[in-house]
Amino acid sequence: MASLLQDLMCPGCRRAFSERPARTYCLECSRTLVARYDLEAAKERMSRDRLRARPPDLRRFEELLPLRDSSSRVSLGENETPLLKVSDPELAPGGELLIKCDGFLPTGTFKARGMAVAVSKAKELGFKDLFVPTAGNAGAALAAYAARGGLRSLVFMPQDAPESARTQVALYGGELRTVPGHIGDAGRIGREEAKRRGAFDVSTLREPWRAEGKKTMGFEIFWTLGPEGMPDVIVYPTGGGTGLVGMQRAFSQLQEMGWLAKVPRLYAAQPKGCAPVVEALKRGREKVEPVASPTTAAAGLRVPSPFSSEDILGAVRSTHGGGVSVPETAIEPAARRFMSTHGISVARETGVALAGVQLLRQEGAVDRSDRVLVYNTGLWMG
Repeated sequence: MASLLQDLMCPGCRRAFSERPARTYCLECSRTLVARYDLEAAKERMSRDRLRARPPDLRRFEELLPLRDSSSRVSLGENETPLLKVSDPELAPGGELLIKCDGFLPTGTFKARGMAVAVSKAKELGFKDLFVPTAGNAGAALAAYAARGGLRSLVFMPQDAPESARTQVALYGGELRTVPGHIGDAGRIGREEAKRRGAFDVSTLREPWRAEGKKTMGFEIFWTLGPEGMPDVIVYPTGGGTGLVGMQRAFSQLQEMGWLAKVPRLYAAQPKGCAPVVEALKRGREKVEPVASPTTAAAGLRVPSPFSSEDILGAVRSTHGGGVSVPETAIEPAARRFMSTHGISVARETGVALAGVQLLRQEGAVDRSDRVLVYNTGLWMG
């Protein structure tokens, strides 16, 4: 394997750590550690000709991913997903709208990117048990990748999570526990059991590796469109926020390597019933304030207090982006209209981003001339 991983760094005190023994956060700052790479060496090794000759999957970017031992790689075939152009006067009156379709990934959602890398790295570090709290899709992805890697998965989920998500966890052989409340309650209760078992916690932004897998979202956009064809704006349906952190990290690394001149502006789209990231962005806060009673039918976005929110907010602000909150009544109609117009299956969560594009245009945050990409995180699940 060609990983150019150097070390882990605390984004607070900037202290460096080795990846072994397995660490997830800084004992001084309580911040989740960030993987650092030798970008000068990456620039030399990762020519476009070399990348073109590689398989069209996560391995294309292996120098900037953390796995060192190929025997620990856990894969379900994470091929590059389609990036489609559509003509839609309502959403893109000035030209084309781009949509990145991650529903074609294993288990049907973008969660496969993070779990493929996190499960592989956890296996490389010697863990046998993995834990995640989830509102749905992350649990199914963990259970699938754990099964593929010969590992055990422990999944805690709110009782009102979608039945399809609960069924998938069970079918993939995961140990599923349901608890009253929301994903925060599932995390709080489940973390006690995970600690007792010595399970590695792959919760959103509580360890370094899932965000590294999510970097491939940004890498693939760049690879498909090239530096001259990049979108001006990316609107992303935001729950735990790892995708925003991952994309910003990918663009920053590409910029540091001299491959990308201008980074797209990132916009977090959330339902009004659970919009802690958007509220923090609009109010200029350094961290989110938890939502007391989160409500939305977009189950994957019902995250009332995303962990490491300062990293999420920092990722958005560093790109000069922002946030948009969408009325609940607009979410499903936006998704259904898009599917019936363009024949592209989009997740209910993506409906938040689609409705958000219209609101951002009305607010003047997105111009007619802006090239907009909506990140479609999965398929319509009913």
